[in-house]
Amino acid sequence: MSDVLVIGYGSATHQLLRRLRHHGHSGTVTVLSAEHRPLPNRPLLTTVLAGRLDPRVLRPAPAPGARVLTGAVATAIDPAARVVHARHGDTVTAHPYDVLVLATGARPVIPAISTTMGRDGTLPPGVTTLRRAADCDRIRGERAVVLGGGPLGVETASALAARGTATTLVCAGPHPLHDRLGDTCAGLLTERLRAAGVTVLGGRTVVRREPGRVVLDDGTEAAADSLVLCTGVEPEVGLARAAGIRVHHGIVVDDALRTSDSRVHAIGDCAEHAGRAVAGHESALAQADTLAAVLTGRATAHPPAPAILRLRTHAVDVACVGPLAAFGRHGIRTVGLFDPAGGRYARLALDGDRIAAAVLLGLPEAIATIGHLYRRGLPVPSDRPGLLLGIRPQPGPAAAADPADAVVCLCNHVSRRQLADAWELGARTAPELARATRATTGCGSCVTRVERLCADLADAAERKLEPTP
Repeated sequence: MSDVLVIGYGSATHQLLRRLRHHGHSGTVTVLSAEHRPLPNRPLLTTVLAGRLDPRVLRPAPAPGARVLTGAVATAIDPAARVVHARHGDTVTAHPYDVLVLATGARPVIPAISTTMGRDGTLPPGVTTLRRAADCDRIRGERAVVLGGGPLGVETASALAARGTATTLVCAGPHPLHDRLGDTCAGLLTERLRAAGVTVLGGRTVVRREPGRVVLDDGTEAAADSLVLCTGVEPEVGLARAAGIRVHHGIVVDDALRTSDSRVHAIGDCAEHAGRAVAGHESALAQADTLAAVLTGRATAHPPAPAILRLRTHAVDVACVGPLAAFGRHGIRTVGLFDPAGGRYARLALDGDRIAAAVLLGLPEAIATIGHLYRRGLPVPSDRPGLLLGIRPQPGPAAAADPADAVVCLCNHVSRRQLADAWELGARTAPELARATRATTGCGSCVTRVERLCADLADAAERKLEPTP
């Protein structure tokens, strides 16, 4: 077996280590981590920010079967000698490899806003991105401005409002997620955010930060004890580029997640596969699964990740499924639902009886079902309005599977039965169930379902204790 060296220690690396061990990899695995502890599961940071999840859940279990060197900053790759040079404090070290895996992630884009950078090049108190658990603690005071109308901006603003912070969301488009949802749906999202306590300022940006406030490009001001920058990320490709490895937006990899150097692979947000970089948490874990199979001699090819975005927000359920360009393709049929009074919207593009794309808001059951059908390429039921409204078709005799075995957490394959068993053993809240089963610690989209299951189990237990009349 080959000796594997990994640069970077986030969720993708942790998954790779787990799967290498699962497949019986017998060579050594060394991880160079610039951080002193593994990076957290970032999709769950906003859930922690809202106070709905214990931050301890973000800490991954110890790396199985690997030597992890924390505080080791990789400085250069020498492909000819197959060595990575690193700096550990004042010491410079060399680390040979048979196979090198780049899992360097992505870094936040910091906009050019006056007084948002300290003299040492770091963000000053009161200004933060949201990339680490410690960043949640940097958001202080009673008033916050979130800059950025993408998924992270919406989730962060919703989370801050949920914990009682007076929150303003500033976005360049007319509405948050306007480019993904379109006018009507994005307008509904704005309404739902405002109803949840978020002030939304569309068509604006922040140009200057002053004590207790920010100044917008039209000269108006917004009160802000904290400014949270949710302004995008870009892949960390500096080491690869300096080593002569092919880079486009990210580090370009083939279906074996191999770079232009056959002994070097890349996974996670630094990798660009099938023309797509920074593909997200779910894609990073899938890449780690594929690479573990490749490195242990199992011939496999990494399929392009399904394009599915589901926001983790208490204000409203929102999802974009598939490429939005599919709505304009020849032969596509569209099914829609628009309920402004109920704050519900759906637009579904069908290619035959398969889902080509969908935009959904305020329809949690439909979001879960449509995401499942799209991932697996399954046909939609004949009752299309019922699908959008979350009305499940009655199962036939052959569909009598035990609902207790239904998978609630897809990322960690945790079933309803496992959650119920953990609840019976004393894990009575969503954070306790997360620690006991790892449910909700993947992409985070099942947090609401786990919370609902907790409530259902508690209700059932109370009914059992009620005296019989």
